[in-house]
Amino acid sequence: MGAQFQHDHIVHFYHLHALDWVDIVSALKADPKKTAALADNVSNAPEGGSVYFKNVQQRLQTFVDSGQLGPFSNAYWGHPAYKLPPEANLMASAHYIEALRLQARAARMHAIFGGKNPHPQSLVVGGVTCVKDLTPDRIAEFLYITKETQNFIKNVYIPDLLAVASFYKDWGAIGGTSNFLAWGDLPESDKEPESLYMPRGVVIKRNLGGVKMAHQARVTEDVTRAWYEDGNSLHPYEGETKPLPEDPKYKPGDGKYTWFKAPRYEGEACEVGPLARVLVAYAKGHKDVKPIVDSVLKSLNVPAAALFSTLGRTAARGIETMAIGEQMQVWVGELIANIKNGDTKTYQPYEMPDSAMGVGLNDVPRGSLGHWIQIENKKIKNYQYVVPSTWNLGPRDAAGKLGPVEEALIGTPVADAKKPLEILRTVHSFDPCIACGVHVIDPDSNQVYKIKVL
Repeated sequence: MGAQFQHDHIVHFYHLHALDWVDIVSALKADPKKTAALADNVSNAPEGGSVYFKNVQQRLQTFVDSGQLGPFSNAYWGHPAYKLPPEANLMASAHYIEALRLQARAARMHAIFGGKNPHPQSLVVGGVTCVKDLTPDRIAEFLYITKETQNFIKNVYIPDLLAVASFYKDWGAIGGTSNFLAWGDLPESDKEPESLYMPRGVVIKRNLGGVKMAHQARVTEDVTRAWYEDGNSLHPYEGETKPLPEDPKYKPGDGKYTWFKAPRYEGEACEVGPLARVLVAYAKGHKDVKPIVDSVLKSLNVPAAALFSTLGRTAARGIETMAIGEQMQVWVGELIANIKNGDTKTYQPYEMPDSAMGVGLNDVPRGSLGHWIQIENKKIKNYQYVVPSTWNLGPRDAAGKLGPVEEALIGTPVADAKKPLEILRTVHSFDPCIACGVHVIDPDSNQVYKIKVL
């Protein structure tokens, strides 16, 4: 799980979100010598020097001259909302490429014990099946890669994050939401939620002084604005998923506009994800997270209120990546000690009960994830799950309360409505995963259309 955080957040920052802030084409105007001086000043990247940055610049020029920008195609180059000077753009472009190499290495951590990335093959009901992989060689390889990845996080990722953020401090007041939920994750003992390294909690109305324990019994889902049959807000244990029937009475303009339900915690829409986790940890005085947050705020010379924003959401990813990456090395040490003590049990047999109800709560890199199940006659009677992007991209509810992304977009300044770069910044900061909620179908032929949105 820790490896997933390290890998996922690096990929998000550099390859899914950086181009919302970095103008690749502007890098062609940079002075490689000045870029090298800038890089020496802000980071300890393994690669550098004017020759290195000149080579990167030439590679970018080749992309541009070919008329095919490849991975840099879908962006609004030259947009007035870009603020980085050419040298900073060239530095960030070079680190984008370095991060491509690093993430491929980081992905190996999943495969060492899980068989593949991103979906481990070793997870089964009752534990994991990788006990024979707990060899000195595999553990040593895992430890080596996590240290290598952590060095990149500390020496490149965090410095880049701070360097870019320093030009976009105004985004510390844009793209914020009001409520935050974290189920927490990474238990350090059998006692949950007390031992969760990233703690469980809920923050309502941005009141960090009033952080409370989060309880799954207080979750409901509303379908008023979703393309499902109308009904009461239900707890996931009683949850229903009934798509609207093909009926003329259901038509555009009837108030329904999404396949997402609207999750609510005590009736409130809640943002989930890195920012929610970091806010809960910060509010609880987390021994590792709080010092990093304070350091970032001091470096940028912004108040804690700036965390409630697109800038804060982006910074939170780096903050928790650094904290979790450090703790991973502690956990590997514990694993080695347990093996030396003969404790290599990774699985216990499981038998389906005649009847039962169960819930599983954790936090994945994208946010809070909950699974609820009812078992009857040794069979699954009902299974519902509420995933991070449902929390974040869910619609309005019966009371008219907006979903988190809807709320975050209100008031966003847009320089060019035909090139809404500013909108993308906030939406991408949530790292949406909505393929399961976007369907375009021809009702006559039932043919599925694929639409490319630039």
